Amino acid sequence: MKRKNQAILEGPTIHHYKHRRKPNRSVGGDIGIYIFLGIWSVIMVFPLVFSISSALKPLDELLKFPPDFFPRNPTFDNFSDLLVTMNQSWVPFTRYIFNTVFVTVVGTFGHVIIASMAAYVLAKYNFPFGNLFFRIVVVALMFNGYVTSIPQYLIMCRLHIVDTFWSLILPAFSAPIGLFLMKQFMEGLPMSLIEAAKIDGASEWKIFISLVMPNVRPAWLTISIFSVNALWNNKANTFIYTESKKMLSYALQQVQLGGIARTGQCAAVIVVMFTLPIVFFIFSQSQIMETMATSGLKD
Repeated sequence: MKRKNQAILEGPTIHHYKHRRKPNRSVGGDIGIYIFLGIWSVIMVFPLVFSISSALKPLDELLKFPPDFFPRNPTFDNFSDLLVTMNQSWVPFTRYIFNTVFVTVVGTFGHVIIASMAAYVLAKYNFPFGNLFFRIVVVALMFNGYVTSIPQYLIMCRLHIVDTFWSLILPAFSAPIGLFLMKQFMEGLPMSLIEAAKIDGASEWKIFISLVMPNVRPAWLTISIFSVNALWNNKANTFIYTESKKMLSYALQQVQLGGIARTGQCAAVIVVMFTLPIVFFIFSQSQIMETMATSGLKD
């Protein structure tokens, strides 16, 4: 009797939970799901593998029809030729890389910080016209960058920052997608946790940095992926005129205009441009999945 009462107080064991969580699915269903996921994985990875294979092909294999999927004589000549072509420019190749990395890092960091601070206030505090402001942000998501390019250019002219890096960084700070995602995610953060931190004497800045930001890591990693992809591939033709301030994507685009003789270099350009966003996405994705699995908080 004593053991029975103890078992009731202790409740179900981990062994019982494991049996309850076992999915009610047949072996055939598992095989079907794996086959379905495998097919879609092949479809999605096909362009990536084909682009890398094309970059490793010599010119005669690139011009072959029908083309081979994998190179018969793989070579890195396309990448070396691309480096030689870029070094022939009067602006060093490393300058284009520095410009792009600087704009990408500063723009992404500022976007995450500004969007997070604004979202924290909108999600956890009530102030006049707060809902109206958020509705304006939601409406701003509907507009494509081509629609806002002219007003954005006029604003940059009034601020006298055209042909500077700030003409690319400031618009990245104000991208509405970041504020929208951060606000929606922060609404799931329990207010009782923030109030407990205030009772312990933590300041607003301490709460934001040490408590809020670690718990919304999936959101700011997601907007970091979007921001890195947008800034890394930004040609900045509208705002940057000085050659020494041009972005890497602009310089590589000029290589692609060289005609059929640069077909191999064009294939190498494609690989160079998508390498950083894909690598950043792969590392961020693993952290996003881990954070979503371990940082769920509810009132």
